[in-house]
Amino acid sequence: MNNVRVRFAPSPTGFLHIGGVRTALFNWLFARHSGGTFILRIEDTDRDRSTDEAIQVIMEGMRWTGLDWDEGPIRQTDRLDLYRDKAMDLFKRGLAYWCICTPEELESRRKDAQARGESIKYDGRCRNRGISEPSETGALRFMAPQEGQTVVHDLIKGDIVFDNSVLDDLIILRSNGYATYNFSVVVDDGLMNISHVIRGDDHVNNTPRQVPLFEALGFPVPQFAHLPMILGSDKARLSKRHGATSVLAYQEMGYLPEALVNYLVRLGWSHGDQEIFSIQEMVEHFDFKHVQSSAAVFNPEKLTWVNAQYIRNSEPRRVAEALTPFLHKAGYDEAAIARIPGGVEAIIPPLRERSETLLDVVDGAAPYLEESITMDEIAAAKHLTPAIAPSLRELAELIAAEPEFSKERLEGILHGLIERQGLKMGKIAQPLRVALTGRTVSPGIYEVMALLGKDRSIQRIRAGVERAVKS
Repeated sequence: MNNVRVRFAPSPTGFLHIGGVRTALFNWLFARHSGGTFILRIEDTDRDRSTDEAIQVIMEGMRWTGLDWDEGPIRQTDRLDLYRDKAMDLFKRGLAYWCICTPEELESRRKDAQARGESIKYDGRCRNRGISEPSETGALRFMAPQEGQTVVHDLIKGDIVFDNSVLDDLIILRSNGYATYNFSVVVDDGLMNISHVIRGDDHVNNTPRQVPLFEALGFPVPQFAHLPMILGSDKARLSKRHGATSVLAYQEMGYLPEALVNYLVRLGWSHGDQEIFSIQEMVEHFDFKHVQSSAAVFNPEKLTWVNAQYIRNSEPRRVAEALTPFLHKAGYDEAAIARIPGGVEAIIPPLRERSETLLDVVDGAAPYLEESITMDEIAAAKHLTPAIAPSLRELAELIAAEPEFSKERLEGILHGLIERQGLKMGKIAQPLRVALTGRTVSPGIYEVMALLGKDRSIQRIRAGVERAVKS
């Protein structure tokens, strides 16, 4: 299997679509599983829509998801002369011909055929005209086989049989000298020794057009694997109305790349009942026997669940690394981060159980990063009352007098206070939480004080006392 060579070949006409990432992932996994080569090829011959910015976005999305390539990026616009040479070679060998039918004539015939209920394809009237010097509107067409069948041995769908009688004489070179998609793809796949073409099943109908081109050009026909489409919850093709479709949008929404990759690999592939996979496990177990042939439904809630699992179970250092840019974007500089004993990594264990995305972690981290808290007025009015002020005041003094600031000593101080004053934990814990964080929901009290440190904990409790006295 070390001769496996696969490619991901996006068109740079916009963002990197979530479906494109899934296609890239399956190619990447197959290459890594087989010890083969993964190639990034940019199909940018559509000059009206392709942009350098889109190429950069594609590469950024690939790097973010960890799908590194072994060769490339290879741009088709750097290979235009090569396509022309291959097309003209087919013409010289009598396997292609010049067509001088105008676009208006072709459209008129298409409408007539449609009205008669006939197959809509080029009628071949220039096939035997022997045109050697075409006009400016002339295009080069491939002589597609018209008899027999083309059989595609698909690794996912099984054998797919196409009648050659329905094949069109495809234009392979436009009148402007540019090669068409189906032709340039075949030339590239052949010259790059692509062994397996793994792509979405929206390309199935291109395959019987491409197989004869491989054969005419003298290239081995690669094996094909057409992946099931990704659908929205309404079973329509995934689009913006179903939520974000750009891979980098999920980066901005606070998803970990490894969580997104894990979710995407399960859209169409399985290994028993396992849901969470390491990259190493994906590479080890991936095969086409367990790729389903039916469409997969994108479920944002399931993706969020997977992301939450990664936030909760990944090493704190890894989550902290991904979180830091979000903290900076939220306006927290290094001085704010330095307020937390232990830095960013220290806030991950206390906050991740209540967090589904990195944005949730940022929100939960606010009380520990900010110099002064934003108080929930309703919570303050309910919990910071004159009745609780003496207990909070004494607690602040006890903590200030205690040389050791540890969970064990804080527990001893708080429980001793509760016993002396005949309180229940709930009566003081919630006012204390509000005084420390400005919120009614937070990690445990002792974890909160550990994140704030001794001085800030005392300062906030005393501020809470002042608020309680004035209420």
